[in-house]
Amino acid sequence: MTTGHGILAALPASHRDRLMALAQEVTFPVGARIFEEGGKADRFWIIESGGVDLDLHVPGRRAAVVGTIGGGELLGWSWLFPPHQWHLGAQAHSPVRAWEFDASAVLDLCGKDQALGQALVTGVAQVVAGRLMAARTRLLDLYGPYGSGPAR
Repeated sequence: MTTGHGILAALPASHRDRLMALAQEVTFPVGARIFEEGGKADRFWIIESGGVDLDLHVPGRRAAVVGTIGGGELLGWSWLFPPHQWHLGAQAHSPVRAWEFDASAVLDLCGKDQALGQALVTGVAQVVAGRLMAARTRLLDLYGPYGSGPAR
């Protein structure tokens, strides 16, 4: 189990152990669609190994990759926020091993253990904030007059 970084490392050991008791190990082959944008977000994953592309539907074109995640990282946060629909799609770009969590079981656990719930929500919020900053940087690189590098 990857605990050295990512959302699992952000949780105290006792919370991590209780959360991991709900985990099921899964694998995805190269090219597997893990979820589709707009689909029901009823689970999430912590990537053990491999890589996943996060993509956005572009009408009339193939999906645009907007991010990539790998070992130790959280895949999926839409399960935590209504309307519980995926904001992006996800596809394995290499063989993936991951821990899968049923969102309703995790939410039930969080309801019973508010300290765990707060720690998990804080960890997810940190992931979301980091991904928003990464997206901002990519947008500046693509559309900013001088990219996101140092001022000249």
